[in-house]
Amino acid sequence: MTILFLCRNQDLNKERFGYARAFRRKGIHLVCAPADCPLDADIYSLLRLCPESPALIVQPETAFPLLPRGLTEVDIPTACFQIDTHAYTYRRLRWSMLFDYAILFHPGFEETFKQAGHPRPITLPHAVDAEVFQGPELERVYEVGWVGRIDAPIYKTRQRVLGLLSERFRMNEWWRPHSYEEMAEVYRRSKIVVNVGGDDYPEDANLRVFEAMAAGALLITQLPSELFLLGFEEREHFVGYRKEQELPDIIRYYLDHESERRRIAEAGREKVLREHTYDERVSQLVEILQRDEGNLFAPARSWPEDKVRLVYLDYFAGAGLLDLALREFVEIMKRNRRTALYGLRPLAGALRRRWRWR
Repeated sequence: MTILFLCRNQDLNKERFGYARAFRRKGIHLVCAPADCPLDADIYSLLRLCPESPALIVQPETAFPLLPRGLTEVDIPTACFQIDTHAYTYRRLRWSMLFDYAILFHPGFEETFKQAGHPRPITLPHAVDAEVFQGPELERVYEVGWVGRIDAPIYKTRQRVLGLLSERFRMNEWWRPHSYEEMAEVYRRSKIVVNVGGDDYPEDANLRVFEAMAAGALLITQLPSELFLLGFEEREHFVGYRKEQELPDIIRYYLDHESERRRIAEAGREKVLREHTYDERVSQLVEILQRDEGNLFAPARSWPEDKVRLVYLDYFAGAGLLDLALREFVEIMKRNRRTALYGLRPLAGALRRRWRWR
């Protein structure tokens, strides 16, 4: 089996890297786009790179916003990763219409996609690469561990909380970037990992919560949490907090009660490594493909060309690719001036963002 990833090899990081390794462990040949690939390349030029007709074409949501032309014409199932499903969901709904499967990384959004008209949203939440978290038990030298971004406006609470915790507990160098391997070692050497979500979506069951549990650290995360939608239970698999002022006392309690901390941490670890690995996600995806027997579901496959191009325009404008968005606008104008009017708003938004950046 072959799968075509609509990104370059250098874009295989974080979730993409985990999926790539899991596909390969399953014996699936993964093909990526060339390094010099145009962002609006023709899909058939990319298919020629494959040793056989792919079983699936995946747009894996990278910083390289490749959206090939011809996606709605090719007779091969297509899928898009919606990793930050909660962010700009209204635009993700539009873009997903080009694809047969919308793969959602956050629970609770399937009904939203179905109501918008997508027939095949599939929830495959964040996961871990089990191999990275295996090995002999390491000495847990950090009372609290943390790895992640703190450099955006939506992380103001995170910055404040981590700063306060670092004054009271022994932590790793939480303020600097870490490689994936460094992250795994930090968490395997941490007694507790505190997850502070972004201010825009604090209930996020993000990648960190799964990595922390997989490493055998006790996860303490804000409530309410998406983890409840995935079958995790508070004080059985993780510990929750509602107010940041509670955190120091909660942390101190579990540092002082080692057996209780270890019991919860081990239950969380066992559940994650059983149900939430990339190998499990790939098995689920392959099973869905086999069951669907190559059927194609993308709503945009039956749309007129001007409506399809409008989605491309919106995607390129959202990615700040004004030249490609304007090219779509010109082509839409040739076909349907009324449809072209709907392209003015995303174009104006892209222009405003470029002006602010400059």
